[in-house]
Order: sequence, then C-alpha cells, then structure tokens
Amino acid sequence: MTTNSDVQVSVLGLGAMGSALAGALVKAGYATTVWNRSPGKADGLVTLGAKAATTSGDAVRAGRLVIVCLLDHASVHEVLDPLSDELAGRTLINVTTTSPAQSRELAAWAARAGVAYLDGGVMAVPQMIGGPGASVLYSGSAEVFHQHKPLLDLWGTSAYFGEDAGLASLYDLALLSGMYVMFAGFMHGAAMVAPAGVTAGEFAAMAAPWLTAMTGAFQGFAAVIDGGDYTVEGQQSLEFSNLGDILAASSEQGLSTEVVATVQRLIQRQIDAGHGQEGFARIFESIRQPG
Repeated sequence: MTTNSDVQVSVLGLGAMGSALAGALVKAGYATTVWNRSPGKADGLVTLGAKAATTSGDAVRAGRLVIVCLLDHASVHEVLDPLSDELAGRTLINVTTTSPAQSRELAAWAARAGVAYLDGGVMAVPQMIGGPGASVLYSGSAEVFHQHKPLLDLWGTSAYFGEDAGLASLYDLALLSGMYVMFAGFMHGAAMVAPAGVTAGEFAAMAAPWLTAMTGAFQGFAAVIDGGDYTVEGQQSLEFSNLGDILAASSEQGLSTEVVATVQRLIQRQIDAGHGQEGFARIFESIRQPG
C-alpha cells in the first residue's frame, strides 16, 4: 500500500503561494523537497519536516513529481530549461500564473522533453490553501490529474477541464477579470462617498451585501447571452442603464471617472448601433467585438 510518505515531491518556488502549497504537502506527510532562488525561504518548511535543496537541479532529482510555482512564464523556462534532461520521465505540475498560450507552450515544451504535464490555476490567496473556498483549476494530462488528485485536493477543490493545457489558465484569468473589475468598482464607490466623511469600512459594510445580492443576476445574464436574444422581456434596457449620473457625481467631486467611463462606453456603443431598448447584457457584444 502506497502512503503519502512514499510519494517524493519537489516544490520549486517558495513565495507566499509556493510556501503555502508546500506546507500543505508536508503537513499531510508527503516527502517534500523545496527550493527557492533566494535563501532563507525554506527555513519554516524545513522546521515542519521538508528537505531543502541547494539547487533547482537537486530539487528536481529528489522528486518524481515536480511542482513549480514561480513568478511568471519566463521564470519557469529560466529554471527548467537547463533541467530538461533531468525532468525526462518525471511529472511536472505548473501552478505559475501564465496566459493560455504560455500554458500550451509549456505543455509542448514538456512533451518534447518527455515530461508528463499538468497546468493549474490557483483560485485562492495563500491563506486559503487547504481551507474552505479554495479551489485549483487544472488542464493538461488527465492521467496526471487523476493519479495525483488526492494530493491536489489538499490545496482546495480540484476541477479538471480537459487535455488542452491552456483551459485552466483561461478560466483562471477570466474569473480574475471579474474579481478585479468588481474590486475597482468598490474602490470607485468608496472614493465617491469619502468626501462626505464616510469611511471605506462603513461603505464596505453596505457594499458587501449589495454586491453579493447582485451576483444572483449572473445566471440570468448568462441565459440571455447564451440564447442570443437581448430583447427578452424583463431586462433592464441599455438606455435605462446610462451611467451619466454616476459620471457627473464623480466629476463634481474631482474623482477619476475611468472605471465607470469604461462601462459607459460599452453601453453607448450598443446604443449607437441601435440597440438602446435591448437588455444590459448586450454589452457582452461590445466586449466580444471591440470597435
């Protein structure tokens, strides 16, 4: 019977996320070797039971399963390119944030090197790893995903999207786009009420339940978009969705209007094309077909 301690894992990259991922493995009893370009990052993990490698090559040689969590696509190649011969016959799971094209390029590179490859997108902050709400999206080798799913599930809920190594990254970045735009909207709202003496904390207490309730509209928007009929009754029209009052109030207080103006341009483009009476969801077409 194979136990966690029988699986030799190496983690390359010990930033906040890499350290959290490695820590979860060590605590679960996996024989874990860790490496980081700058010294000192491994000390806490060694205290937990990890083994620190002096070089990236030493780390790769120590584990049949190599997990990479580095800064970006270029840093992955910088670390792994000189080790392609050492990696041959091993399994590589890359959870570095990369674009879909970069993930596919890394999968092709791994295939040429004789490395089984799985790409991952971590939908969590480091403090969430191993706890409720954390999830990691995967694509690439189905064999790798299913073979190592018990390990992957230590980090959060694991979801597999198919053999196309770029799909996990695509989902990851698409979800992050929604998050960052929502965050920017919150920041804009906090800036609007600040001149009235309202603290960001007070505004957050009102914004959180409101925005949470509004996410219930996602499925309705999705149904309209997938159906392709923006004239369905019950939708708020684009003309009614005009954000002019928000822009005016922001300008009156000397604020940047960039966040809201972007949405207004998406709305106006559809109105100018003669779709003003159709639903707000139609701005999807402004995004899908820019210009």
